[in-house]
Amino acid sequence: MTKFKSLINGIGNYEQTNKYYDNWSSSYDKTLLSWNYKIPFKASAVLKSYLDRSPKRLLDLACGTGLFAEEILKIFPNTIIDGIDISKKILIEAKSKNIYSKLICSNFDTNLSLKNKYNVISCIGAMTYTKDPIKLIKDVSKITHNNGFFIFSHRVDLWKKQKYSNILINLSKIWEIIYISRPLLYLPKNVDFNKTIKIKIALLKKKKDDSKD
Repeated sequence: MTKFKSLINGIGNYEQTNKYYDNWSSSYDKTLLSWNYKIPFKASAVLKSYLDRSPKRLLDLACGTGLFAEEILKIFPNTIIDGIDISKKILIEAKSKNIYSKLICSNFDTNLSLKNKYNVISCIGAMTYTKDPIKLIKDVSKITHNNGFFIFSHRVDLWKKQKYSNILINLSKIWEIIYISRPLLYLPKNVDFNKTIKIKIALLKKKKDDSKD
């Protein structure tokens, strides 16, 4: 796997991120298991708590190998899940699991123009790579059904630095804040993250608008 100084400081530009995850793809699941990565399970549990029925369609942004999708299908086995990721090789790993209806190789941060609308959109463990979170969250709203949900996780240190609470308040005409978790352990057995870098899970609900849904 390509070595970088630290995941704490990010990977670099989009091209570097693509290369990094291509090189990591074959050992991705095993590595995250060794780091005790539990956020996909915890995020799926949040959806289970707040959704009163199985979502028909879910879009998994930066889906990786499908760790979050696997957890969702344990709870909502009939949900149709599409995935987007920047890495072709990591999508090969995801495809081998037969959990996605459709997989798209694309940069979700710059290209989120899709024909379908979804009941739930997720971005678990990847908001770090978003250059313009306001634009992204607005773009997500355009492909989310009225009363649909956007669930994402984000590092607490970056949440504070990027003023995510203010961002969500500024988007309150589009999204209702349903839930924001307390700080949770992210990668507790990773030497850089351990118990220092934590994460929050946020669940937003799209408010009804006047456009055709």
